[in-house]
Order: sequence, then C-alpha cells, then structure tokens
Amino acid sequence: MTDLDLRLARRAAGSGDELSAILSLVNAPGLITFSGGFPAHEIFPVEFVRDVATDRLAGGAPVALQYTPTEGLASFRAALATWIEASQGVAPDALMVTSGGIEALQLICRTLLDPGDRVLVESPTYVGALTAFSGFEARIESVLADGDGLDPEALAAVLASGPTPKLLYVIPDFQNPTGAWLSTERRHALVALARRHGLLVVEDVAYRELSFTGEQRPSLWSLAPDVVVQVGTFSKILFPGVRLGWAAGPPALIPHLVRAKQNSDQCAGGLGQWLAESFLRDGRIDAQLARARATYAQRWAAMSDGLAKHLGSGFRWSRPGGGFFTWVAGPRGLDTAALLPKAQELGVAYVPGAPFHAGRDAHHTLRLAFSATTPDEIAEGTRRLGLLLTGATS
Repeated sequence: MTDLDLRLARRAAGSGDELSAILSLVNAPGLITFSGGFPAHEIFPVEFVRDVATDRLAGGAPVALQYTPTEGLASFRAALATWIEASQGVAPDALMVTSGGIEALQLICRTLLDPGDRVLVESPTYVGALTAFSGFEARIESVLADGDGLDPEALAAVLASGPTPKLLYVIPDFQNPTGAWLSTERRHALVALARRHGLLVVEDVAYRELSFTGEQRPSLWSLAPDVVVQVGTFSKILFPGVRLGWAAGPPALIPHLVRAKQNSDQCAGGLGQWLAESFLRDGRIDAQLARARATYAQRWAAMSDGLAKHLGSGFRWSRPGGGFFTWVAGPRGLDTAALLPKAQELGVAYVPGAPFHAGRDAHHTLRLAFSATTPDEIAEGTRRLGLLLTGATS
C-alpha cells in the first residue's frame, strides 16, 4: 500500500494531537484528571433539558430536528443578541451561530489566512487556536503576556516591524492556559493599537461569564466592534453536548464566515439551538451562571490549598479570578512531558506546558484544570502531583 504520509498536505503533516489526548481522558477510570477544561457535570441543567424535551419537543420538532439556516435560527440569534447586549452592553450588528468556538476559529482562518500570513498570539495560548492557525500555514508570532494579560507595549513593538498581521488572537478573561485576566486599562490600549494599525482582533470569550465573584470587565468587542470579532461558546456555561457557539463582529466580515460555514458543516445543530434558545428565553441563564461561579470558586479554593500544601518553594502558580485553569511553573530543568508516564502510574493527569507555546518551549510548565474535579478529588490529586513534581526536582 502507498504510504499515506507521502500524500498528506503540508497543513496536515505534523499536526499536534494534544486536544485528542486531552479528550481521551474524559471519564478515564482510576484517574484524577486535571488535564481537560471540562465543565462540572454536576451542574448540567439535566432537569431543564428533560422537561423541555418532554413538554415542548413535539411542537418544536419541525425546527429542533430539522436543518437550520447556515447563519443560525433567526429566533435563536435574536435571543442570543439580547443576552449578549445584557451582558456586554452592546447589541451585535452582525451575528452568526457556529458549532462551538473552535469552529468559529476555523471559519476565520479559512476566510482570512493565506500561507505565510502573520498571526499574533499571547504567550502561552490555547492549544486549539495554535493548531487552527498552523493548519492554515500561518506564521505564528508570540506576544508577551503576564498576570494582567497581553502586554500592550510588547504588542506595539511587534506591530512596529514587518507587515501588518492578519489578526491577533486573545483570550481576555481567565485565559486558557494561565487564568490571566486582561486589565481594563490594557483592553483600551489593545483596541487603540488595533485601530491604529488596521489589525483585526479575534476575542475568545469562552470563560468571560465565569468570574468567581460575577465581576466583569468590558469585552474587547464592546469597545471596538469595528476591529474585533468575538468568538463565544456555550460549552462552558451550558454544556458541551450542544456544540454551540457564535461569532459577532464587523458586518463586512460575518457574511464571509457564513459562506465558509456552508462548505464545512452547513449549519449548527437545530436541537442545540432550540434548547439554548429555550434556556435563554426562560430566564435560566443567570441562575445557571451563579451556580457555575460558586462551583468553580470552591474548586479553585481546593486547588489553591492543595498546591500550597504539596508543592515546594521551587514552584509558582497563577491565581485566577475565574475560569477553569491555573498555570504552574517549576525549576527550569523540569520536563513535565517526560513525567507523564509516572503521573499515570500515580493516577493523576495534567497537560504539559510546551504545546501552549508557538515555539513548543517552556518544558518546565504545566496546566491544571480544576473545573471537572470535586474538592475531595482535588485534595488527593494535588497530593499525588506533589509526590511526582517534588520527587522529580529533589
């Protein structure tokens, strides 16, 4: 048989398998997993879904079980626009429904990127975004970020050299993987730079609604809807099973994304849109978010306590104000990828830090997700993690 590897397109060859590896650990028996950014299944609105499906599905079947317009059901987009306006203070002029946040990124890449185009990202950043950009053969460049998010001075320095990048990808709220929260001052500075340089900003708001206290900072899209396209998802705030997200942005861009979607999956699932619309119109979202915030705040407290108890002075970690993640850095000689087999033996899982960097460096780092594990599991998991990491550095 002909070697298939010889026929692979450049964009397929060498693609990372990190996301597949993370998803493969869902419900793995005997393993305390801090790897995947999975929402807590204990707070899924099971009763709501059951009741709506029982009481309303028969009448709603022509919509819920049928194909939908590529841009999404008009009634769901209207409900979504109303909720976005309530949350962010601005109603979107152009809005489409996607099959999750990662599909929105794929559509943006397909529409905008040619091989060799410059794409700017935070360092570190979401593995799925790096995979999407590299899959379209973009030239990915990292911009310095810290606990307050992307550094505007570092961004200005990057923009001062070379051609204008096609886009900047940023996660302002409780960033994946670090948990960083972009300061309000930096948000204004970032969009001012984008306007000055004609730079399109792709804002990923997957964790925006999950501040532990409910506090919110202005979204980049609300500050500059002319230069920002917002990518959102219901996976973190409703449940991932609906595979539902959105893109809101400049009216000149969204129709092109809709056309790109016609050549991918044609339309997002009608059942998910129907359920999400029912959820929004029934006024359930506020109670669901309050429950999620309280749950993740409690789990972060357990993670913080466990790390403080079981990791030595050679380690430091971020202290997020929301979201799912903390970022751990150890001594420079540590190789967290090499420790994975030993971690599995101890019954604990995490994600090594290198794949979150465009250059796949920073081998002494790792990402821990606390969202899908109970406080008791976190206590035991951090104990096992401490045995692994401190044993490797002693």
